[in-house]
Formats: sequence, C-alpha cells, structure tokens
Amino acid sequence: MKVILLENIRKVGSIGDIIDVKRGFARNYLISNKKALYASKKNIEEVDKIKKDLNKKDLDKKKASKENFEKINNKTYIIQKLSTENKELYGSVKPTEISKIIEKKDGLKIDSSIIQPVKEIKSLGKYKIIINLHTDIQATIFVDVVQQEDQK
Repeated sequence: MKVILLENIRKVGSIGDIIDVKRGFARNYLISNKKALYASKKNIEEVDKIKKDLNKKDLDKKKASKENFEKINNKTYIIQKLSTENKELYGSVKPTEISKIIEKKDGLKIDSSIIQPVKEIKSLGKYKIIINLHTDIQATIFVDVVQQEDQK
C-alpha cells in the first residue's frame, strides 16, 4: 500500500516520501497515528503544499528532543522492586514504569512506546535502556533495579 509520510520515521522514510508499506502497518500504525496519508493524487498535492509547515514542526520536535536528551542522557534511575532470594523480580519492569520514574525525577513526559530496554528486566541489577526521542536522537539511560525493603 502506498502512503505519504507526514513525519520523519526511522528506518522508514522522511517527510513527503511516498513509500510502499504493508497494509496493516499503514492502517494500524502510520495512518491511525497521523504519521502518514493514503497516497491519492489529492493527498500528494496537499502534502506538497504543506511540506514547509511539516518540516518546521519536525525541526521544533527535534529541538525539544535535544533538550530532553541533554537532561536524561547517561543518567541512572533507581527502581525498587520486591524480589526472590535468587534476585529474580516478581513480574518485570516495563517501559511504562520507566516513563513514570523519569517523569517523577526530571519532570519529562516520555511516551512509553519510545522506551526500549536492551533486554527484559526480570531480575535485580543495572540495565541499559535506549530512548528514541527523535528519528535522529537516541538517549541512553540506565535503570538500577534494587531490592525493596519490606515495610512492616
């Protein structure tokens, strides 16, 4: 299915590109999140007209992403969790939890969908997390999962 991109998307394309993607990816992700339009003649003409505005919006996003990058890159966040004697967690640490910790500590709202743990966090220890702030900007943070003290 042919679509026109309204945003720069890593490993997919740039603003205004007409690309061929799978139907499900187009409908369920690109079009539903307003990142692309169906590639009809009318839409192609419209995108050509608003390309400058789209590029300006992208530059604004990139500038905001750089500011966030400066605030969080290479920072370590501590998460307390209950664990078994062999240091395995009851459950795991998910991107939504990491997002909440960043918001609590630094006041930054980071969407959990752009947070990518390098490996699943299922035990105590230090983990590397990659955050895709923008197509050109990736921040790396560390999450230190420590034993939560029992509260009696």
